[in-house]
Amino acid sequence: MSLNDREKSQLRSALQEAVIKCSERCLYQSSKWAAELLNAIPETEASPDDSQLSDASTGYASTVLAQNADPDEAALEAKEINKYLLAKSLFDCREYDRCAAIFLPDSTLSGIVSSKESSNATPKGKSKGKGKATTTSSKATSGHTIPQLSQRSLFLALYAKFLSGEKRKDEDAEMVMGPQDIGTCVNKNLLTISRVLEVWFEQRKSEDGEEAEGSQGWLEYLYGMVLAREKNEELALYWLIRSVHLFPMNWGCWLEMTALIARVEDLNRIMPRLPQNIVSFMFHIHTSLELYQHDANLANSLDQLLNIFPTSSFLLTCDALLSYHAKDLVAAEQNFSRILSLHPHRLDSLDHYSNILYVMNARPKLAFLAHLCSSVDKFRPESCVVIGNYYSLLSLHEKAVQYFRRALMLDRSCLSAWTLMGHEYVELKNTHAAIESYRRAVDVNRRDYRAWYGLGQTYEVLEMHAYALWYYKKAAGLRPWDGKMWMAVGSCLQRMNRNQDGIKALKRALLAESYYDTGSSFGSGGVTRSTHMDPEILLQIATMYDSIGEEEDAKAYMEMCVAQEDGGADNLGESITIHNDSPGEGSDDGGDNGGRGEGGTGVTAATSKARMWLARHAMRVEDYTTANRLANELCQDGVEVEEAKALIREIRSRMEANGVSGPSSAG
Repeated sequence: MSLNDREKSQLRSALQEAVIKCSERCLYQSSKWAAELLNAIPETEASPDDSQLSDASTGYASTVLAQNADPDEAALEAKEINKYLLAKSLFDCREYDRCAAIFLPDSTLSGIVSSKESSNATPKGKSKGKGKATTTSSKATSGHTIPQLSQRSLFLALYAKFLSGEKRKDEDAEMVMGPQDIGTCVNKNLLTISRVLEVWFEQRKSEDGEEAEGSQGWLEYLYGMVLAREKNEELALYWLIRSVHLFPMNWGCWLEMTALIARVEDLNRIMPRLPQNIVSFMFHIHTSLELYQHDANLANSLDQLLNIFPTSSFLLTCDALLSYHAKDLVAAEQNFSRILSLHPHRLDSLDHYSNILYVMNARPKLAFLAHLCSSVDKFRPESCVVIGNYYSLLSLHEKAVQYFRRALMLDRSCLSAWTLMGHEYVELKNTHAAIESYRRAVDVNRRDYRAWYGLGQTYEVLEMHAYALWYYKKAAGLRPWDGKMWMAVGSCLQRMNRNQDGIKALKRALLAESYYDTGSSFGSGGVTRSTHMDPEILLQIATMYDSIGEEEDAKAYMEMCVAQEDGGADNLGESITIHNDSPGEGSDDGGDNGGRGEGGTGVTAATSKARMWLARHAMRVEDYTTANRLANELCQDGVEVEEAKALIREIRSRMEANGVSGPSSAG
């Protein structure tokens, strides 16, 4: 994807307009996003003769307030300018109720809400009173109509009311994880805002009854946000899609849609309903990453966008997360390091960087990152999470919990803090607090498979295997090609004596592991024996086969386990089918894949146990030559030496008893 000069100029103008319009409505995160993209577009080099004309020729915006194309709205905005400036100043000072009262006093709001409720209640009478009910309804609604305000002022007043409710909700919850903080506090202003917006849309409804005439998309965005908080997700998605059609440069609206999308299928279903432009392209990439997807198409799309915005911190972060999800921790760390060098004072997404450094056990770098975040702004949620991760790496779990709680005091919706605090409580053996932390993480984001997995682990510690299995399955459903999830499911089924189901889950884990080892190639429904596989999983499958009496299958998997020492034993021939399920996408849970190189794993505890089982099996079937060879190999392994020597003595005694000449031993 490349843009010519004219298209770049149009993109700049659109981003400039977005920065100004979002700032006018106090949507500062959306404004920041647009401004960062705007400055990431490379400037065209102007000749010295043209330098004086550069401002005029490139058409940069110089106005503080955006001009409204709608003459009626422009007239209302001009009339309200003094009140608007006062309201915006109050908003910036976080006096949200005062800001809202400039345009919508409490008496006006209560009148609108009561009239709306009475109009909804009236038509429920008998059918013969329909005409009278309709008249009453229209009178009730017209009795308390919304004052004649511009859409900008109405949005600012209602958005201030929304934030006032959010602030009060956090205050009602009091201390994080305290006695009052049970996750049931709600924003009490949602009903009021919803009723006012319903009245506004009804007044502006077009003849076909579909869209509000003259609407600019901002009130649709606010209505969608309110509906999402009320858990009316389908309707919220409808209004948010309407909003991005009317004003596509409001990134906050796209983020609200991302929060409502739980599965890749949902994303693919709504993409045709969205406007086709560069922002929807970014939305698709961002949402795919939120769903932990990673593939060549995403990487290609990102590269195209980085050609247009080469220094965009947002896109560079997406690139780093793409590597993280693909378990390429080294590339992810390098990408985040580059972002840090380009934007040393930017704290956004550094909590992800700290997770990568934690998994890599890069203590010096994590210490540097924690110090940097603390020096930039120690009271940002991201800074607290980074510092908490550092203390966790030092095994100072109480100190880590303290910083994660501080992050949550600053932002109750900080997903990383809830999940990581759950991990710390597990380390501290406080299972009740761990479960509550993970549940709150799931409330914030249902897509967070780490929280579901953490719940499974915690219930497994409590030996409540049925509960643990349910949560593990939830995590595996979100991350169908993460071997760690399926290993947990398989191990849990094994403890419940459901060995057949456990074997299926562990075979799925093998296929997931091979997905990363073979470059994400899912050409066949099976994993060949020459593929690198985790010997621990192979040993577990073999043990489960042995426990249900299927000795031949147990032997085959024990042999595969031993073969992993030298890279998979290409000479073992035919493939073993693992699972016939359709392939999915990968996981971002790095660091659990071990250090398997081209030469295999070498001797491990798992391969030694498998060799011991094979030696004993050979003894049972009176194949003393094989048993002796395997026992001698065990002596050289240095893992099961004493047991191996005892086995050799037993083999020799049996061979002598049977009159078989013993082969020369290796000692």
